[in-house]
Amino acid sequence: MAQWTSAIGSTQLARLLTSQQARPAGPGTRRPPAYRALADGIRLLVLEGRVPVAARLPAERELAQALSVSRTTVAAAYEALRGEGFLESRRGAGSWTAVPAGNPLPARGLEPLPPEALGSMIDLGTAALPAPEPWLTRAVQGALEELPPYAHTHGDYPAGLPALRSMIAERYTALGIPTMPEQIMVTTGAMGAIDAICHLFAGRGERVAVESPSYANILQLMREASLRLVPVAMADGLTGWDLDRWRQVLRDAAPRLAYVVADFHNPTGALADEEQRRSLVDAARSAGTVLVVDETMTELHFDPDHVMPRRVCAFDPAGSTVITVGSASKAFWAGMRIGWVRAAPDVIRSLVAARAYADLGTPVLEQLAVHWLLSTGGWEAAVQLRRDQARDNRDALVAAVRRELPGWSFDVPDGGLTLWVKAGGLSGSRLAEVGERVGVRVPSGPRFGVDGAFEGYVRLPFTVGGAVADEAATRLAAAARLVGEGQAAGGDVPRTLIA
Repeated sequence: MAQWTSAIGSTQLARLLTSQQARPAGPGTRRPPAYRALADGIRLLVLEGRVPVAARLPAERELAQALSVSRTTVAAAYEALRGEGFLESRRGAGSWTAVPAGNPLPARGLEPLPPEALGSMIDLGTAALPAPEPWLTRAVQGALEELPPYAHTHGDYPAGLPALRSMIAERYTALGIPTMPEQIMVTTGAMGAIDAICHLFAGRGERVAVESPSYANILQLMREASLRLVPVAMADGLTGWDLDRWRQVLRDAAPRLAYVVADFHNPTGALADEEQRRSLVDAARSAGTVLVVDETMTELHFDPDHVMPRRVCAFDPAGSTVITVGSASKAFWAGMRIGWVRAAPDVIRSLVAARAYADLGTPVLEQLAVHWLLSTGGWEAAVQLRRDQARDNRDALVAAVRRELPGWSFDVPDGGLTLWVKAGGLSGSRLAEVGERVGVRVPSGPRFGVDGAFEGYVRLPFTVGGAVADEAATRLAAAARLVGEGQAAGGDVPRTLIA
C-alpha cells in the first residue's frame, strides 16, 4: 500500500502497548532489548488487527514521550519494523504499518467444500447450516402453487416481486421503522445487494471503511471492485464498535462508504448496543459517509428473553445515511439466495436501474418461497429451529475446544454463527494448511483482515455439534501440535506472534 489511510495517536498507541499481556519469562530467559520489545509489541498489535494496516504511526519524539523511553529506542524499533516489512516510510509522509509481502492472504478456507470430500473432511470453513426441514420443502411447495400467474409473464422483476417487497416493508414497519415497498429491492443474496451498492456509490479507488476484522467474502468483493479498504479495529471482546476510532477514521479518511455488521458480527460475534448505533449513524452523517449495515445475522439470537437493540436504520429516520442489507441465507438456508436492500426510494430506483446491466432480477420461484414463509408463520418456526440448532452446536463446539485446546482463547457470543478464536500464539495460516492434512477445514484469521492482519486467529462456525464437534476439536488439536512443533523447531512456517 503506497500511503497511509488512517492514523493512530501516541497516547492511544501507548495505551494499546501497555495493555498487552506478556507471557511470563521462563527460568534463565533473557529479556530482549527495549527497542526489540517495542518493535515486537507494535508488530503484535498489527498482526492481531488492533492497529490497522496502513495506519500512520506517531512521530518518534511523540511516541518516546508517551512511553517515557528515549527517542533512540523508538527510532531503533521503527528501523527494525521497516527491515521486517511491518513498517513503510516516506520523507514528508511519516511511517505507517504494513504486512510483509511474503505473507499473502490465504487462498483457502471459505469456499464450499467439494462434495467428494464430505466423507473424510470436517468442514469448518463455511458458516452455514443445512436447510431447516420440513420448512424448505413446504416453502417450495407453496411457491409452486403460487407460480402459475407469474409464469404467464416475462419473469423479470428488477425490484423484486411486489408481494415480497410489501411483506418485507411490513416487517420493518412492525419493528417501528416505517417502510414503504418503494424502499425495498429484492436481490440475489446479501452479496448481490452489497455488490450493487458498491458499484452505485463507490468508484475505483474510493475509500470504504470496514470493521477489522470483517466478513471475508465482502472484503474480497470490495478488493475485486478496486475499492480502497480502510480498517477500523473492533472494541475488545464482544462489546461492539470502538466509536472513538470510527469517528477518527470517518473524519480523517472521509470514506465514501462504511460497511458494518451490528448484530452478532461475523467473525467476532459482537453485538453493538443502541448508543453505539446512534453514535455511528451520527458520525457517518456528519462525515457524509453512506453506512451499509449487514443484517444477515440479526435474527440468530439465542436467549429468548434477550431484547435486541433497535435496527441501525431506526436511528436514521430521514433515510439519508443508512442502507440496510438483509438475507434469508443465514437465518434460513444458504441455498435460498434471496436478499434485500432497504434504502431511500431514490436509492432503490438507482439500484433497480443499474440492474439492467447486471443480473436483471432475482429468481421468481425462490422469491415466492420466501414470501410463503413470511406470510404463513413458517419463517418464525424455521428461524427458531435454526436458533436452537446453532445454540446447541455452539455449546458443543465451545466445550470441545476448551477441552482439547485449553491454550486457545475466545469470547462466547449470544448469537450468530461464528466463534473468533485466538490460537495460542500459533499461525492461523499454518493451522489452516495443516488442518486440511489431518481432516479439518478451518479459515485462518488473515482472511478476515486487511492486508494480512489477524495471523494468530481462526474462525470456527457453529455448523457441527455432538460427536462431530468433539472430533473437529481433536483434529484441530493434532494440527496445533504439528504447527507448534514446526514453529519451535524454526521450520518453514509463516511469521507468528511473539508476546
